[in-house]
Amino acid sequence: MGNQLDRITHLNYSELPTGDPSGLEKDELRVGVAYFFSDEEEEVDDRTPSDCGFTKDHSPTEEEPFSVSEVEYSAFCSQECIFSKLRENEDLNVYSVKTLLTMCKPGDLLELVATAQAPHWAIYEQDDQVIHLHKGEIRKDSLLEISNGRHGRIVNNRYRYRPLPPDLVMQNAVGHLGLSSEEICWTNSESFAAWCRFGKREFKAGGEAHSAEQQYFLKVHLSGSGVHTLVFRSLEDMIRERRRVDASGILKELSLVNGGKE
Repeated sequence: MGNQLDRITHLNYSELPTGDPSGLEKDELRVGVAYFFSDEEEEVDDRTPSDCGFTKDHSPTEEEPFSVSEVEYSAFCSQECIFSKLRENEDLNVYSVKTLLTMCKPGDLLELVATAQAPHWAIYEQDDQVIHLHKGEIRKDSLLEISNGRHGRIVNNRYRYRPLPPDLVMQNAVGHLGLSSEEICWTNSESFAAWCRFGKREFKAGGEAHSAEQQYFLKVHLSGSGVHTLVFRSLEDMIRERRRVDASGILKELSLVNGGKE
């Protein structure tokens, strides 16, 4: 992965695998300052299944999928859909971790969900091991141990970017093991795991240039109150706000487009 400085900062973006293997992205237009953050907005804490919103009377068996109540989203950059979490278009069921492990392949994107908490994302390696950003450190852990009663699912197709080959996904993840707060440039587990799979610098804090022409639109599909659209200057800003909504259930009235309701 190169020397320690390249591995930490990736200032030489031409060496970084991208979502476009042809390498046609214009590096000279991608000017930005890298800001380094820890993973402060989420915790993979000790919870029981009931704490996670799965009660004894309604929890699934080890084999069967389970439906949870969640906010649904779609997101666009200009006119292109880059993210979709809509029940009408995909299976949003979750599974016990033991069942999930029988479905995983190396390089898969995994999402652990719980009520009133931002989802936790990880890259599956093998043999129950995942690589993830947790408490400001990129580490390898047992999925069974970090789940703490949460259920999960594979979310390889949640983002609409072209994925890297599995070996490059694993190279990205393994190559950053052990790095901590001041050495990393992802603000949450989702941004790190998605970067590993897609190689898009936009998942990094400060990884893209801001322009008046490029905006991100997040459509929040709220049951009973229509669709609300929010606008952001960067993908990272959009991810952070979406995760905040997942954790709090509160939609800010700021940055709403045309009143926000459709």
